[in-house]
Amino acid sequence: MRGGQVALSHGAVLHPKFTSLVALGAAGACLLSSPSFAQDALSSEEIAALRAEIAGLKAQVQRMESRLDAASGIQRTAPAAPVAPAPAKPASAEITWKGSPVISASGGRSFKAKGRIQTDVGYVDAPKALADRGLGYAAEMRRIRLGGEGGLGAGIGYKLELELSDNAVDLVDTFVTYKAGPWLLALGNQNQFQSLDELTGDTSGSVMERAAFTDAFNFERRLGLSAQYEKGSWLVQAGLFADDITALANASDGPAGGDENNSYGLDGRVVYAPKIGKTQWHFGGSAHQRQLKRVSDTATRYRQRPYVHTSNSRLIGTAALPVREEIHYGLEAAFVRGRWHGAAETHWLDAQLKTGPNARFFGGYAELGYFLTDDTRGYKSGIFDRAKPKKPLGGGGLGTLQVNVRYDYLDLNDRSIVGGTQNAWLAALIWQPVEFLRFNLNGGILAYTDATPLPNGDRDYTAKVAGARMELDF
Repeated sequence: MRGGQVALSHGAVLHPKFTSLVALGAAGACLLSSPSFAQDALSSEEIAALRAEIAGLKAQVQRMESRLDAASGIQRTAPAAPVAPAPAKPASAEITWKGSPVISASGGRSFKAKGRIQTDVGYVDAPKALADRGLGYAAEMRRIRLGGEGGLGAGIGYKLELELSDNAVDLVDTFVTYKAGPWLLALGNQNQFQSLDELTGDTSGSVMERAAFTDAFNFERRLGLSAQYEKGSWLVQAGLFADDITALANASDGPAGGDENNSYGLDGRVVYAPKIGKTQWHFGGSAHQRQLKRVSDTATRYRQRPYVHTSNSRLIGTAALPVREEIHYGLEAAFVRGRWHGAAETHWLDAQLKTGPNARFFGGYAELGYFLTDDTRGYKSGIFDRAKPKKPLGGGGLGTLQVNVRYDYLDLNDRSIVGGTQNAWLAALIWQPVEFLRFNLNGGILAYTDATPLPNGDRDYTAKVAGARMELDF
């Protein structure tokens, strides 16, 4: 301090008047802060006057500080206000649409309602001499299915579907899955890995019904554990399966107690599906071995309808055979290129009998399809998928329009076993106005040998079939 001035550390000095103001303000603030002073020494009017004077002094101090800062080059900044942490976002679900609402949440959790409606009409024009009431015209609800699928997080998923078909309610896809990278494990009632046509969904097929051999050889869902590896163009599938749920539920207890149905089987399938240029190729093969351990039900039949499901008649089929083991294997090939698509399969079944000679049966098909609209057939994970109209009805177009032709062959004859043969030439016209709805119109000619005999003993004849289906799938 010199000459009544106060020196600051940065070299500036304060004027005596400034120091007096500061001292006076500080003294006044301390004085007024004393409760005894405020209550005993001064009246309320005097206290208010002093407060006003102190406020004025503070204003003078602030003005002098600003002048001092400007003279010394100091820039004062207001202290930064504390940043409040962002409030945590509550967990929320997202709802999208894929034929039905899909509810998704974080961590891989989801749920989607699933359903299917298929309504059929069909007609079988066979020789009138057969006098079979299952032929001719009929209509049915081919399938009514309801269920759901979703994820529980941590790679765990599930699917549950109930189906009304053939006047009975059955469990169809009913399993739990675990996915880790290219691996997918599934435990429950599920499709075995038996055929491209069998694994392709019935609402994605090129004709109303699958290849004759898939039904004649008793392909069906079964209870089991499966593993699948998919990476790049390769898909490898394998599983260990018991029997279908209905057969397991209906099996009776034997004399020693316990379930008499001890059937089991091993199934494997390998697919190589490269995309070369504009063409999606598919090459596959499968092999299967099954031990039939139904103690009280050893009779197995291999037979087939005259194409349409509205008829329960079987014009070809074997007698009941004491099958103890089945070994079968198949080959697959397919392609999708723009509007064109095609597929072909062959499948052999060796039935090992408990008594008598073994039997070998064969089935296969070849098909070719073309979209009249600018659309293409879907393909995903080793099977055909539904088409997605580029211009659906209500979106600037009429949806997809597709034509398909198929040759289907089934041979149930082998040495002393005469089950008959069926040659089928089929054609289909499919209109899909939107992604999840299709109308399928089919017609065909079936040529039989060694079929159900006519009254005159003739077993070689032809039949004409026609069918139509409305199918909604979501």
